[in-house]
Amino acid sequence: MNAKPAKKSAKSAVKATKLFVLDTNVLMHDPTSLYRFEEHDIFLPMMTLEELDSNKKGMSEVARNARQASRMLDDIVSGCEHTIKDGIELAAASHDLASGRLYLQTENMNGGLPASLPTSRGDNQILAVLMHLSELYPKRHVILVSKDINMRIKARALGQEAQDYFNDKVLEDTDLLYTGTLELPADFWNTHGKDMKSWKQDTRTLYKVSGPLCPDLLVNEFVYIESTDEKPFQAIVREGAGKSAVLSTLTDYGHLKNAVWGITARNREQNFALNLLMDPEIDFVTLLGQAGTGKTLLTLAASLTQTLETKRYSEIIVTRVTVPVGEDIGFLPGTEEEKMTPWMGAIEDNLDVLNKPAETGDKGGTGGAYGGDWGRAATMDLIRSRIKIKSLNFMRGRTFINKFLIIDEAQNLTPKQMKTLITRAGPGTKVVCLGNIAQIDTPYLTEGSSGITYVVDRFKGWPHSGHITLQRGERSRLADHAAEVL
Repeated sequence: MNAKPAKKSAKSAVKATKLFVLDTNVLMHDPTSLYRFEEHDIFLPMMTLEELDSNKKGMSEVARNARQASRMLDDIVSGCEHTIKDGIELAAASHDLASGRLYLQTENMNGGLPASLPTSRGDNQILAVLMHLSELYPKRHVILVSKDINMRIKARALGQEAQDYFNDKVLEDTDLLYTGTLELPADFWNTHGKDMKSWKQDTRTLYKVSGPLCPDLLVNEFVYIESTDEKPFQAIVREGAGKSAVLSTLTDYGHLKNAVWGITARNREQNFALNLLMDPEIDFVTLLGQAGTGKTLLTLAASLTQTLETKRYSEIIVTRVTVPVGEDIGFLPGTEEEKMTPWMGAIEDNLDVLNKPAETGDKGGTGGAYGGDWGRAATMDLIRSRIKIKSLNFMRGRTFINKFLIIDEAQNLTPKQMKTLITRAGPGTKVVCLGNIAQIDTPYLTEGSSGITYVVDRFKGWPHSGHITLQRGERSRLADHAAEVL
């Protein structure tokens, strides 16, 4: 009795599956996209394979992805040559991540393109295949998947369905991204402090509280209560996501006695950031914030203090993606370090701030003013000897031991590049990612699919990582106003 309805539902499930036509840029952005469409079917036009082949040469990330996509296709197609027309099952190759079929174009497909679209262009040939499949399967959803906005617009203009590749997007709305901070309600101690226990550990006070907010508190999340009457309460969550939580008070880096290389925190989020940067138990830190919030300055001050004064790390390594904002200026002469120097202007600017004379320094003072001009010059030479600037292109296969690794402009990294960099960390290495997701310069990357968004979401709640979104600009009133109105 029950067998017939089950059969019927299986049939309807097959009819409900969609047919996705993949543009080349999807495979070059994420080669594993072949396995990311679950029960739905995938169709690869011949032009997609042709463009993969023409982009496979070189050492760029795009070329590597093209080669990986070709290898994965080879694994899928090998031994299934006789079933290509009927579609190749993806379940075996994807280890059951996908249950649909892969179809390759095996015949000429002209979908009646308008005369204004020349068929010599690869994009238009893919659109012709899309239109042909829509006519061939009128009752089925045939959808173009492309990272190219103009390609999607052209497909929709021709009456076809088209969408972006969403699978690598961590969040649809980056306003939902974890900020690393939580403002506690004013009555927090009344609702959570009934059975509270407190004790001292080193220089910090710890509180064990229980109440309705505890299940939502993540390890290394910062909590605070703003108060006009007394000193505001600020703490970090040491244990959370349960019936009870343990909160620990912080080191006040806003006070001159706790200055880090002469730098003091100017606002609450900067204080939180310095607590993460100076904590030896935190191996991975992400700092997000608009221009002028102090991401680079705080990180450099913390790295110099822990490398040159406390000797916790042996060296500072700085790297970033070399994506120009304007036109590229061509090849640069010199060694790897010399080639990377023009990209490291932000680091140089901040080193000048950290090593300027005390009499012209800011309110927080400076840690680099040792014995006038000669002392400053010697200090700068010492600093430069401990800071190594590395190119992202030569990171594969390396292992960094007891290093302080700074990844600048991390919003321009893909999730795959981010994984490559973070997995370079050996014993005793701290990795700090700095970025501003409002300033992405890499094509096909969005705020939702950026590598830094990806790691912030995946690392939240891990006991050895922390994240802070810096809110207030401290560069200048001009920079702050420009960030708001432009």
